[in-house]
Amino acid sequence: MAERLMLLDTAAMYFRAFHGLPDSLKAADGTSVNAVRGLLDAVARLIGEYRPTDLVACWDENWRPHWRTALIPGYKAHRVRTAVPGGTDVEDTPESLEPQVPLIRRTLGALGIAVVGAADHEADDVIGTLATRADRPVDVVTSDRDLFQLVDDAAGVRVINTARGMNRIEVVTEAVIRQKYGIAAAQYADFATLRGDTSDGLPGVAGVGEKTAAGLIADHGDLDGVIAAAADAGSGMSRGARAKIIAATDYLAAAAPVVRVVRDLDLGDVDTQLRPITGKYRERVEALGEQWNLGGSVGRVVKALDPR
Repeated sequence: MAERLMLLDTAAMYFRAFHGLPDSLKAADGTSVNAVRGLLDAVARLIGEYRPTDLVACWDENWRPHWRTALIPGYKAHRVRTAVPGGTDVEDTPESLEPQVPLIRRTLGALGIAVVGAADHEADDVIGTLATRADRPVDVVTSDRDLFQLVDDAAGVRVINTARGMNRIEVVTEAVIRQKYGIAAAQYADFATLRGDTSDGLPGVAGVGEKTAAGLIADHGDLDGVIAAAADAGSGMSRGARAKIIAATDYLAAAAPVVRVVRDLDLGDVDTQLRPITGKYRERVEALGEQWNLGGSVGRVVKALDPR
């Protein structure tokens, strides 16, 4: 089997799983397990369809990193339940999802799936680092279009986009990004900085929507080129666009590093290899599934890991 690394945007996946399955799925102690079951079923399906040899569940050690909020204080601010000065802000998470998160991490570990995070960084940054340093093709599984910036045909990096659900997966390559936006994948982060993303509290440049942002990047190459053209009355950029970019110069300087995923974290050595679950390890996984009423979800992952 050809080697292939799969990187999971884990939190995005378990949030979608939580909302996709009924909250009536519970363990004997009353703990909801719909997010756990849904995530495991998604993992089993992904392994079965895309046959990765290696897999990492990338983790948000801080879903709202301090260095990003120092640049853009409004970054994800609308999703904060409780601010924790100097610590990790508490995200506004459904009450019945919260106790499932440590169970998800425990179950993935029992299945031999590496769970990797980095202090004061998001899963996106872990994904960016592992994808950049990979020596094999990479599939990034996410519903977040911000990770389109990692797509690289030459390096074999593509996005398995689950935004429309597991039954309508879109495999995103450079051709797909070009068709959707009229720009290269390498230009996506600068395009996204101009456009903004209200779901992350990033307003973008006032008066510049997706079409205009794509056109500016296509015409001027990158964000620096757009800013330089805005400062040059002879650049050919319209007066209106120039005024909008000039007015947003400070915002763009702060937002650009917030939007770009980090690609050079020191993650150390990570054992990413998938292996069949056998012997006492299989017994432990099955016992965990029994204890938490995970139904057939654990068994489906175990089978996917050893499809003989």
